Amino acid sequence: MSDKYRILKNDNAEAAGGDFASDVDDGLSRPQKSISSKYLYDAEGDRLFQRIMELPEYYLTRCEYEILRDNRDRILLLLGGGQINLVELGAGDGKKTFLLLEHFLERGLQFRYVPIDISESAIQGLIASCCDCYDQMAVEGLVAEYFDGLKWLASQNQRRNFVLFLGSNIGNFTRAETELFLRGLHDALNDGDLVLIGFDLKKDVNRIKDAYDDSQGVTAQFNLNLLSRINRELGGDFKLNQFEHHCIYNEQMGVIESYLVCNKRQDVCIESLGKTFCFEEKEPLHVEYSHKFSEEDVAQLAQNAGFRVVEQFYDSDRLFVDSVWQVIK
Repeated sequence: MSDKYRILKNDNAEAAGGDFASDVDDGLSRPQKSISSKYLYDAEGDRLFQRIMELPEYYLTRCEYEILRDNRDRILLLLGGGQINLVELGAGDGKKTFLLLEHFLERGLQFRYVPIDISESAIQGLIASCCDCYDQMAVEGLVAEYFDGLKWLASQNQRRNFVLFLGSNIGNFTRAETELFLRGLHDALNDGDLVLIGFDLKKDVNRIKDAYDDSQGVTAQFNLNLLSRINRELGGDFKLNQFEHHCIYNEQMGVIESYLVCNKRQDVCIESLGKTFCFEEKEPLHVEYSHKFSEEDVAQLAQNAGFRVVEQFYDSDRLFVDSVWQVIK
């Protein structure tokens, strides 16, 4: 294993990223079947998501790239001097983050880059890119759940932390989970630490829906890969051609809900679980939430979790915001 990243174990000595098998078992046993969206991101899922980010309908990546490109100097000014851990929750492909990394290196900021992700393949790919492009940069990836990684980091040194949570990944939680996550993030950090969180703002409904149901069908492939992953890793026998990607926008809740809908009754055996699960015709399997936010939502979430909003950065069309918060204790 590269000395540029490490795999952390949780308190139950399970592999970082949780127990895929038990989570699938639990999710498929519920009256409303669902599986956490974090399991969409294996190596194939990572590859497909890279394609999604390049789609003309998927505005989120372009908007945030513009924000980071145009506000690098201001972000650097907010960080001040001294040594910093630049922590990224969710590795991604690094394209947006590299805008900041390169700028910070050029300006002489003393920092260590610490990406944290449950996907080992994502961390490996990102570390390789960092080493190829910035061999002088201090970098250490953590394959871990977010809070496990942050707690480990806090135990290692006393550097200030600047935490990136990009891409509107915050929108994949339920609202209750969002509040729990933000409070946990606040508690895991030190007084005065900064976080930058990407929020996709509420906007024209059709523009939102098109981003999650693209004309090329890449998003459908991405979600269906979850069933392929169960087949590959857990010995499942899902018939993928009998499931269809379907998404709806709940305007009252401000959320895209993504499902895989079974179009023909089938029994699915999962060998590693020793169980068979029945899917009725037209039965949905929930795979992802993608919440959208108002500016008032962002301010309220920060306040409820114990942060102070420092600055808001918008793209030119105000479709997206990167909000910088400070930990107050």
